[in-house]
Amino acid sequence: MSLQRIVRVSLEHPTSAVCVAGVETLVDIYGSVPEGTEMFEVYGTPGVDVYICPNVERDRERADTRRWHFGVGSQIIVVMNSPSNELNDSHIQISYHSSQDSLPLAYAVLYLTCVDITLDCDLNCEDRDRDRDFVDKRQWVWGPDGYGAILLVNCDRDSVRSDDQDNCDRHVRCLQGPADSCEAYRHVLGQNKVSYEVPRFHGDEERFFVEGLSFPDAGFSGLIAFHVTLLDDSNEDFSESPIFTDTVVFRVAPWIMTPSTQPPLEVYVCRVRNNTCFVDAVAELARRAGCKLTICPQAENRNDRWIQDEMELGYVQAPHKTFPVVFDSPRNGELQNFPYERVLGPDFGYVTREPRDNSVSGLDSFGNLEVSPPVVVNGKEYPLGRILFGGNLPGSRGRRVTQVVRDFLHAQKVQPPVELFVDWLAVGHVDEFLSFVPAADGKGFRMLLASPSACFKLFQEKQKWGHGGALLFQGVVGNQQVNTVSISQVLSNENLISYNKFVQSCIDWNREVLKRELGLAERDIVDIPQLFKTERRKAVAFFPDLVNMLVLGKHLGIPKPFGPVINGRCCLEEKVRSLLEPLGLHCVFIDDFTPYHMLHGEVHCGTNVRREPFSFKWWHMQP
Repeated sequence: MSLQRIVRVSLEHPTSAVCVAGVETLVDIYGSVPEGTEMFEVYGTPGVDVYICPNVERDRERADTRRWHFGVGSQIIVVMNSPSNELNDSHIQISYHSSQDSLPLAYAVLYLTCVDITLDCDLNCEDRDRDRDFVDKRQWVWGPDGYGAILLVNCDRDSVRSDDQDNCDRHVRCLQGPADSCEAYRHVLGQNKVSYEVPRFHGDEERFFVEGLSFPDAGFSGLIAFHVTLLDDSNEDFSESPIFTDTVVFRVAPWIMTPSTQPPLEVYVCRVRNNTCFVDAVAELARRAGCKLTICPQAENRNDRWIQDEMELGYVQAPHKTFPVVFDSPRNGELQNFPYERVLGPDFGYVTREPRDNSVSGLDSFGNLEVSPPVVVNGKEYPLGRILFGGNLPGSRGRRVTQVVRDFLHAQKVQPPVELFVDWLAVGHVDEFLSFVPAADGKGFRMLLASPSACFKLFQEKQKWGHGGALLFQGVVGNQQVNTVSISQVLSNENLISYNKFVQSCIDWNREVLKRELGLAERDIVDIPQLFKTERRKAVAFFPDLVNMLVLGKHLGIPKPFGPVINGRCCLEEKVRSLLEPLGLHCVFIDDFTPYHMLHGEVHCGTNVRREPFSFKWWHMQP
C-alpha cells in the first residue's frame, strides 16, 4: 500500500495536482479558510470518488450533497481509479459556509489529472495465495501465508566461452525468472548505477528482469528494495518534487545444505596414485545406490584426495527454478580449482568465502561442515535441519571456523548453525565423531556418535569369552608400519584407556549440545565403537574411523576397521552391522587404511555427494 499524498488548495486561484490511480490523495482544507467557516461541501466530477473522514474516531463516509461540520481533524480523501484522457480533465470543488449566510463564503477548486503507475512483481510464492490489493509490497513475509518475491543469485556459468560466473558480468544469457525468451537485455541498474529514468511510453507495461549478484551475508540481510518514483518537474526554478513512490521488496534465496539422509544424485571421488581399489569400491557403492559417479583424475587433483574438505554441495531455490550450488571452502589445497573449473557450469552455481587476512585453519575444511536432517526442538521446527560445524569451547582460545564462513552460514537463516567442540581433534572436523543415517521409524534418522566407551565394552566382552588374543590390524595390505595389537594389549594400555576417557568426555559434551539443539533423545543416537590415540596432544583415530562413512540412501560405505577377527569375522564390523542393519541399512566395509586412514582421513573425507533438494520450500518456514 502506497503512502497518501497531501495536496493543499487555495481560495485565490484553482490548484492542479496529479494523482495516481487507486491511490488516496488527502486534500488539506485548513491552509486557507475564510473567516467564519463552520461547514463545508465537496463536489467531484464523475470518476472522482470523494470521502469525508469527520474525525479520527469515525470511519470515512462517501461525500454527498450535504454539508459537513468543519472541525479540527476533518479530512477529504480523493481516489481516482482510471487514468485521465486529458490534462486536468477532472476536478473537485470545495465550498465553505457559515450558519448565518445562505451563500458560500468562498470556493476552492482542485483540478486533477490521474495517471496509472505501479511497481509490480511476483508476490505470490507458489501456493502462498495472497491478494495483491491487501498486502504491503514493502514487506517480505515468511511462512505459508506470507508473501514476497524471491530472487536467485545468478551464480552459474551459462556461456562456455566465459571464464566468469554470470553474476560477474552485465549480460543476461539465461533468465533465472519464469520462462521467457532470452534477448539482449540492456543493463539499466546495478552496483554502480542506482537509478534509471523510465521513458514515457504508451502501452500496458514496461518489463524489467532482475538477477541477484550475492548471497545474504554479514551486512546484507538478503532483502532488496526497488522503488519507482513519479516526480513533478514542472517548475524549472526548483528541483523535482515527489508525487508518488511505489516499492517492492525481493528476498535473495539462501544457499541450502542437504544432509546425508537426502537421496544421493552424484558421488565425487579423486583418483590418486595409491587408491585404485578404493575408487573401485566407491564406484560399486554408487552403482548399487543408483547414482552418478564423477572421478576427478590425478592430473586435476594433483594427488589431493580430500574432496570432502574442498567443497560442500547445496542448492538454491525459487518457485520457478532450483539448481545446485557448490560452496568452495577456503582451504585451497591442490584441489582448489576443481569446484570453479569443473563443477561450475550451466545451472550449477558457485560461491566461496575467503578471509582477507588468510586466517585459515584445518577447521575451515568442509569435513567440518555438516547439516542435520529436519528436526523439531521444543516446538520450534527446523524443516531444513541445522548446520553443524566445529570450533572451540565458548570463551576459550583455539581454532575456530574463519569469521567470513561463519557469517555466511548464519546469514542464510533457514538452517541456523550449531557450533560444536572439535579442537581436541588433530584434524578438527565434526565428521570424525558424528554422522546421520536414514531410518524408517522415529524421527526418520539416527545420529551416529563415535564411542570409546562402547568399544571398550565390546573388547571386554570378547576378552571375557576368551578372545583376548584376537588381533587388530591383521591383514592390512600395502603398509609395513602397522603392528598388530591384541584385545588384551588394548585393555591393559593405561595411557590409551586414560586418553579415551578424555575423548569420551569431549564427545559427551557434544552429545548434550546436539540433544539440546536438535531436540534428540537417547533413542535417536547410536553409539559406534571407536578408539582414538594422541598425536601432538590432539586426537586421531586409533583404527579406521567407523562413523566417517559415505551414506548413499540405504547403502553405507564404512571404513574397514581391521578389528579383532573372532570366529572368522571382524568383531567391530559385526557390532556395527548389528546396530545399523535392523534399520534397513546395508553395510559395506571399504578398505581405506593406506590411502586415507594413515593420512588422518577416511571414506567420508575422500568422497562428496550431491543430493536431492528438500521437498519443503524454504520460504514456508518461520526462521
